Order: sequence, then C-alpha cells, then structure tokens
Amino acid sequence: MKVALLVTCVNDALFPETGKSVVRLLRRLGVDVDFPDAQTCCGQPMVNTGYLDEAVPVVRTFAKAFDGYDAIVTPSGSCAGSVRHQHGIVARRGNDERLAAASSKVFELSEFLVDVLGVEDVGAYFPHRVTYHPTCHSLRMLRVGDRPLRLLRAVRGIDLVELPAADECCGFGGTFALKNTDTSVAMGADKARHVRETGAEVLVAGDNSCLMHIGGLLSRQRSGVKVMHLADVLAGTEGER
Repeated sequence: MKVALLVTCVNDALFPETGKSVVRLLRRLGVDVDFPDAQTCCGQPMVNTGYLDEAVPVVRTFAKAFDGYDAIVTPSGSCAGSVRHQHGIVARRGNDERLAAASSKVFELSEFLVDVLGVEDVGAYFPHRVTYHPTCHSLRMLRVGDRPLRLLRAVRGIDLVELPAADECCGFGGTFALKNTDTSVAMGADKARHVRETGAEVLVAGDNSCLMHIGGLLSRQRSGVKVMHLADVLAGTEGER
C-alpha cells in the first residue's frame, strides 16, 4: 500500500514534531510513508470563509500532490473532514470532478490505524494521567467515535480518565476564534475547567489547532496541565520515555 502523510499547515508551521511522530509510528507498524513535498493547504480556510473560487487552485494543487497514493493519512480530524466533505464542493465550483479524486483516500490517524491497519495496540508507553478531548470535526464530520480512546486504552502505563462534557466544542473554530473572540474564550474556559477537574497531567486530542487553543488557556491559568497530540503519545515506546 502506497501511503502519504498530509501534515497540515498548522503542524508544518507550529508543531512539526507531530508529523514526525506519525511517520515514526506508521513505520514501526510496517507502513512505508511518503511525504509529498508539493503539498500545501487543503483549502479549508478558504472554503469555511466562503472563498470557493480562491479554493479551486489550492485543491487542484492538493489533488496533484497526492495523486497515485492508496491512502493519505493526516493527524487532523479538521483537515481530513475538510478534504472528504468540501473537496467535492470545490470540484463542482471549478467544473472539474478530478479535484475530488483524492478525497475518499484521506484518513484521520485513528481511522487509519483502527480501520485500515486493524491495530489498536500500537506498542506505545505513556505513564501519565491523561484525559482526551474529541475535536468537533473528528466527532461530528468524521464520526471517529471511540477509535482514539481504544488506541489510548491500549497504551501501557497510561491512566486514562474521562473528560466531563467531552463532546462540547473547545471554541477554537479557526477564524471563529478571531471573529467571535469573547465567545471563543468563554467556551475554551469551560473546556479548560473540565480538564482541570479530571486531575489529568496531560490533555490529548487529535487536532493541534484545538490543543493550541485549550493549551493557551491552561497555560495562562498556570494549571500545570500539558497538551499533546494523539500521535505524539502513540509514537513513544517504553525505551524512549
């Protein structure tokens, strides 16, 4: 199987270690992963703000960069949801159905591990008290369900605790956080409060964008709670921790 990594803009710019963790994890599981250098944005910011015409060349670049792969794996429910649900809209806008050719091959990381590879125990070790936040796109658009939790439960040494009101949005929402700052901060504060209630050392999620938002609030509150992407937890083994 020919697999490519869609690293996403946020990870490429701010959290490159997460992309490296995905590659390390998949290679440990016997998957040969490519990183197409031509990849850029998936087009989500343009589509979400109504700039469909501007999204056409971006999605065209995406389709070209990932042409020929059997699967495209990304550590982002947000970007996976965008490709699967929005590229068809952009393709029709550009009158070119080929632009959506790669959309059915895109998998969020937990989907790929559980559904494609058939693996839940990836050999990870993480001896910390952890709680998990299901991000909106992974929860509602992709419907990944309990796949991330099944992966976390199999991690050796972990103390996984339930997050109260887990299905509530953290309030980030990309440009929503800029256009509706007060609402965004209030929602994030609720999420941070619930995280603190668990007594967790680490908050884990499948999108670094959401973790950046919640983590910023937790840091300002001097909570001592760290945030980590699911890939970064799953990539570590006992000899590395």
